[in-house]
Amino acid sequence: MLSLRESPRRIAASLAIGIFIGLSPLFGVHTVIAIALIYALRLNMTATMTGVYVTNPFTVIPIYTFATWAGSKFLGMQFIPGNFDFGHITLKNFTGELKYLLKPFVVGSTMIAICAAVAMYLIVHRLLSGAGKN
Repeated sequence: MLSLRESPRRIAASLAIGIFIGLSPLFGVHTVIAIALIYALRLNMTATMTGVYVTNPFTVIPIYTFATWAGSKFLGMQFIPGNFDFGHITLKNFTGELKYLLKPFVVGSTMIAICAAVAMYLIVHRLLSGAGKN
């Protein structure tokens, strides 16, 4: 981030928006949304895409599991991970389990995305402003 030729505000905003998108519940369309916002809001592509890819094949399961747990706690639900019998899984029992987890997933990932984006903006802006960037 230090090598980008942008203002601290623009880099921090781009990264924060990327983090928000990457942690949002809109899994599967993060890249498309990011590219659209990069051009619509004239964001820094490197900073935005860095934030978007915080959710990647190595981090997606822990991030979304934590988000679903946090959402269930926020909603006052008891979080019980699904016990799938993968040998006998059907579309009906799979979608039934997803239906139970959808609301805590959406609420939790949205809350975490907002908190992480705000924190990222504040931290990165302060760090880059202190590094002598304009």
